[in-house]
Amino acid sequence: MTNAVLFGICCLIWGSTWIAITFQVGHAPELVAVAWRFTLAAVTLGLYCLVRRLPMRLPLHIHIKMAAVGLALYTLDYTLLYVAQQHIVSALLALMSSCIIYFNVVLRRLWLKQPVRLEVVVGATLGTAGICCIFIPEFSKVRVDSALAIGLAIAMVSFLCAAIGNVISERILTSGTPVVQMNFYAMSYGIGFLYLAALIQGASFTLPTDVSFYLALGYLGIVGSVLAFGAYMKLVMQMGADKAAYVVLVYPIVALAISTFFEGYTWTVLSAVGVAIVLVGNAVAMGKLPIPGSRAHRASSVRG
Repeated sequence: MTNAVLFGICCLIWGSTWIAITFQVGHAPELVAVAWRFTLAAVTLGLYCLVRRLPMRLPLHIHIKMAAVGLALYTLDYTLLYVAQQHIVSALLALMSSCIIYFNVVLRRLWLKQPVRLEVVVGATLGTAGICCIFIPEFSKVRVDSALAIGLAIAMVSFLCAAIGNVISERILTSGTPVVQMNFYAMSYGIGFLYLAALIQGASFTLPTDVSFYLALGYLGIVGSVLAFGAYMKLVMQMGADKAAYVVLVYPIVALAISTFFEGYTWTVLSAVGVAIVLVGNAVAMGKLPIPGSRAHRASSVRG
């Protein structure tokens, strides 16, 4: 699949998973719900590997890195994000999610010795400005108090964990480890950490009785985790963690488009302008709209 198709898959799926998550709220502790989601995903990937007879033997150092991805990306990122949502509005989380891109840029430079791509930084900044325009009305609901400070701190740690998982994943994948096996092991290690944390907290594992919970679980586990993370990790391998992370600025737009039909979201001129800015930022980040000084601009100048 092309990068554009993979990018579109991630945005469409993750832009719709928020609906499924709402059917899980209140039926099980967040930590347990996340653990069940990735358990279903890991089992599905494991069965796929078994049926396809994919090679599963990997070096110890790769297993250590995959365990780090499981802890950072599939355990801490999701768990902390669920906790942060209890303290701050989702609009603020959507705006803060742009931090992942900046974290990725810095960590790729420090750990992978990859150059800072100007087009990614400029594109991310445009995308952040666009998200701000879209959600400006929601920011009026933000109350400046200690709960907000706690929520912001937790969300920031969550996004840092996501970036750490992204960059380690890039290191693993570019070394030749296949996406499916990497995701299987990383999710398996992740659910181990999740269940351990749930047991330490004394979380209840009582099975919900609402059928909608399990329908949502199926969608989140198979579509939202197996398919979306498979596409995302392929992007990380082919484009780099910095460019792939622009997904976090585009899928909120998909969520708003869905909200238009399910919740009656009303579009304004400012929100439409915000969408346009996000899309322009995406074009810049992907090198489709070269800016002076960027690698894409230098390449186009050489071709010219």
